[in-house]
Amino acid sequence: MQFTAPIWQIRGNRVMSQLLNIVQATFCLNKLRFYDGPKFLQQKSCSYLGNYAQLQKYQGLQVQLSLQGMVVVRVECLFRCKACLCSGEELDAFPHIQTLRKFPKEELDAKVVLVRFDSAILFREEQEQQSKLVSNALFTIKYLYESGAKVVLASDWCTKSNPKLIHAESAADFLSSILKCRVVPMCSISCHTPSKREGLEKADILLLENLSEFKEEVANCSKFAQLLSWGIDIFVNDSFSLSHKILASTVGVARFCHSCVAGFHFEESLCQLKKVAETRGNSYVALIGGGNLSQKAAALHFLASRCDGLVFIGKMSFQIMHALGLSVPLDLVEYGALNEALDIVQIAYNRNTQILYPKDFWCKNDCFPGKLELFPSNGILDGWVPVDLGPVSLDEINSLLTKCEKVLWIGPLKFSDSNQHTNGASPLTQMLDILCQRKCDLTVVGSMAQMKKSSSDSGFNMLVNASVVWEFLKGRKLPGVMALDRAYPFEINWNATYCDPTQPLVVDIGSGNGLFIMGMARKRTDLNFLGLEINEKLTRHCVASVQRSGIKNGYFIATNATSTFRSIVSSYPGDLVLVSIQCPNPDFNKPEHRWRMLQRTLVEAVVDLLTSDGKVFLQSDIEAVAIRMREQFLKYGKGKLSVVHDQGDTKSREGWLEENPFGVS
Repeated sequence: MQFTAPIWQIRGNRVMSQLLNIVQATFCLNKLRFYDGPKFLQQKSCSYLGNYAQLQKYQGLQVQLSLQGMVVVRVECLFRCKACLCSGEELDAFPHIQTLRKFPKEELDAKVVLVRFDSAILFREEQEQQSKLVSNALFTIKYLYESGAKVVLASDWCTKSNPKLIHAESAADFLSSILKCRVVPMCSISCHTPSKREGLEKADILLLENLSEFKEEVANCSKFAQLLSWGIDIFVNDSFSLSHKILASTVGVARFCHSCVAGFHFEESLCQLKKVAETRGNSYVALIGGGNLSQKAAALHFLASRCDGLVFIGKMSFQIMHALGLSVPLDLVEYGALNEALDIVQIAYNRNTQILYPKDFWCKNDCFPGKLELFPSNGILDGWVPVDLGPVSLDEINSLLTKCEKVLWIGPLKFSDSNQHTNGASPLTQMLDILCQRKCDLTVVGSMAQMKKSSSDSGFNMLVNASVVWEFLKGRKLPGVMALDRAYPFEINWNATYCDPTQPLVVDIGSGNGLFIMGMARKRTDLNFLGLEINEKLTRHCVASVQRSGIKNGYFIATNATSTFRSIVSSYPGDLVLVSIQCPNPDFNKPEHRWRMLQRTLVEAVVDLLTSDGKVFLQSDIEAVAIRMREQFLKYGKGKLSVVHDQGDTKSREGWLEENPFGVS
């Protein structure tokens, strides 16, 4: 026995009335079961029609909605949404994410926004308001507040960075002073649920309790994350220094907020991290300090495969010297690091990458307190411990850096437990300061590799947390980045995609094998058609079919439309007149999986971008799926959708369309 699918529409203009052959219809939903239903249920493709040649029309029910939307869209095919290095290689660690900068500002008004800020930046006792790090972090909060959002702040902090911040009250007062608006602390996270809204009405901005006091934060407790996100509409992560950790306030809350975006500081820091991976021609040198070579071996492999020079200035230099066969004091050799060091040397040799290690050291001896002796790197006497770079080492480094166009400094210049004698960082800083004035692209990573404030302070990039960079260089995905919503990473050349990119656009979400798009494109040459499909293999097949058939008004893109629909469609120069969602990939073994495609973010994007007389067509061969899609559009349609029954020739029953209005299966 068959059941048919509902159809919704948005009250249409003349073009769409002709397209759908429906009079005064607004939003159509069609729910289908095919003659070879069981065979269809085994298919993964959303658009597979089984023995579709046997079907002349769909038996269906009709429902209609009206919507006010605007704009249309079209896109180039993208099979892998990854950030590409200049060398042509790809990194999964760089998904293109949604940012506050590109989030519709009008959508922030009256929304409750949770901001996870970086206490290491905003809670410094000596606050440098003019630094880029601080200004970006402050701007995120001010931007949200001035846009009309109800802002809730969350972070963890310790008294080491600022001894005055013992209680949430003192932290709120400190933020009030630098933000120039009132910040009110919450009494208790455990009981804030019923009072959060009331608190927002009484204050400009709310500050949650110190998250470092809750073990559930580090454990990424789901219940704790849900408690943090209670009443929250939008989550803004602006704490990039914690993006390598899985925390309830950075990863867990993303499950419970309908939009998750990066703040201005987070976005800027991610851009700086991407620059670390880019190779621009030649003259890219990495200054590498610190120790624990075996733990950072994967990251050093990455740098050795991309840089033109590796300069070891910390404890790791002794492991490289050991691998090169030089004499190194046994107490400076890292156990188990020799094989990894040999691999790094081999990679550098194969790429003709220069490796520079210190040739001399200033050393101390506990038997002669306060006395320093200069030794060659392979001639350090027993009892003497290196504490700083010698003059020959600094001269060699300076000679190499002078020729550089790009420098990465990661890790501290430190050789012993005491760094009271370590002055080598000062001449290194002066060298890099001169390079900055010569427009060298310099990135400094970690609090131990700080540059002195100078006239060229704005000439280099700064990444505060070295752990984030090391994790990235190891090839690991950053949880804090992966938890944010995705955006389409490329600009689309619509003129190259369509003969006439000003024609009205029809977008089919979950286009599957593309039969609907290609059939419609042949029938309606006055419209442009775009299919968005998450299955890359299907998309490649569809693009090839379009090219073979000579269709000039149809195209397909491999992407997750749930998160990228807005960024793709908003750039289209014409009007978006129809959006169709047909058979949204249900998993019959797990019913909850059937709802994943149609999320609030997608509904709102469709509503915002459709023209005022545009239409939405929904259909599914599962009645519950069709009903839920209708409910989602009505619930999150911002009051712009209405159900309208068809008044034309097509018969309707209880709001469902009886027949397929397109004439294309």
